[in-house]
Order: sequence, then structure tokens, then C-alpha cells
Amino acid sequence: MHPFRAAVEARDMAAAVALLADDVVFHSPVVFKPYRGRDTVAPILHAVQRVFEDFRYVREVGADDAPDHALVFRARIGEREIEGVDLLHLAEGGSVAELTVMVRPLTAAQAPAEAMRAQLTAGKGGIGA
Repeated sequence: MHPFRAAVEARDMAAAVALLADDVVFHSPVVFKPYRGRDTVAPILHAVQRVFEDFRYVREVGADDAPDHALVFRARIGEREIEGVDLLHLAEGGSVAELTVMVRPLTAAQAPAEAMRAQLTAGKGGIGA
């Protein structure tokens, strides 16, 4: 089991954030432009923990020593069921250099967009698209 998966499953977002490279690139399923840097991505991961209900990884693809891993997940936002994948690309030292999230179906992808926008703009001035 990849340490990022273990941290997320333990709902330990501080540990998940600590696994990110300082210059991590995060590709969101709902915005075109990637987010860059651990300090920018950290609040997004914390918001995901609040927004996605019943979040669980159901499959992991990638050898322990491979630079790429796919973590297949299922979750719920309200009544909408979501299936997705976290694609991790690791730097040489093992930190997460790139995180890409994809979700399906399209109607389910709209639910996290709305919920995340609300979480990230509440009292923080927001993170733009």
C-alpha cells in the first residue's frame, strides 16, 4: 500500500500533505489550470476530506518501487455516487511530484466542483479556476 493511500484512508491529511513535493503539481478534475506547490494544494486536500463522504480506495495499481501509482476510489457527495482515480507520479526521493484526479460520471464530477468551491471560498478568499 502506498503511503499516500494509507494517510488518506486514515483521514490524516497532514500526513498526506507531508508526502507532497514542495513543487507538487495538482491536476483537478474540475479546473483546467493545474495548482502548483504544497502550500496551494494542502487546503484542497483538506477540503476533499470534508466534501467526499464514505471515501474509500477500492484498488491500487503500481509496484511498490514504481514511479507511478493509480489509486481507484469510490465516494459520495450527498446522493451522488462518485468513482474516480488518483494518479500519483513520484519524484526520485519518493515524494508525490504530480497528483491528477479524475472522476466519473460527469454529473458526479459537477457535485465536487460545487462542493469544493463552497469549501475553498468560505472565509479564505477562494482559490481561482
